Amino acid sequence: MKTTLITTENYLKLTQFYQTYAAVVDQANWTAWLDMFAEDCVYKVQARENYDRNLPMAALSLTSKGMLKDRIYGITETIFHDPYHQLHMVSSPLILSESDKGVIESQANYTVFRTKNDGIAEVYNVGRYLDRLRITDDGIQIESRLCIFDNEMILNSLIYPI
Repeated sequence: MKTTLITTENYLKLTQFYQTYAAVVDQANWTAWLDMFAEDCVYKVQARENYDRNLPMAALSLTSKGMLKDRIYGITETIFHDPYHQLHMVSSPLILSESDKGVIESQANYTVFRTKNDGIAEVYNVGRYLDRLRITDDGIQIESRLCIFDNEMILNSLIYPI
C-alpha cells in the first residue's frame, strides 16, 4: 500500500469530520447530515460480496443530494417502523490519496449498534466507508460515500443512513 502524505491540519479536520458524521446520524440531525454532502454526490450501502465482485446491486443507492433529501423525507414523514436508536463507532481514517485540488480518498471502519426502546443493544451493521471528500474553505463535503457492509444481510430493514 502506498503511503500518502497529508498535512496534520487536514488529517485532524478529516478525523473530526468522521466523528461529526457519526454524531449527526446518531442524533438524527438530518439537516446537518444533508449539509455534509456536495450537491453532486453518491451515497451507497452495498454488501462487500457485491462490491468485491464489482456487481451493481446495492441495498441503497442515491446519486444526488436531491435523492438524499427524498430519503430523509421518507424517514421523517412516511416510513412507519419500530423505533430504534443507532450508535456509530468509527475508526481513524486511512488516507488512500490526496490531490492538490483538495480531494481526499479515504476509508474508515465502522460498527453500528442498534437499540430498540424495549430491547437490548445489538450489532446492526459492520463494514467500512470508502469516501471521496473535498476540503473547501467551508469545511469538508462528501462527494462519494460507499458503505461496504461485511454481513450478507441487513437485520430487518435499512431505515437510517449508515
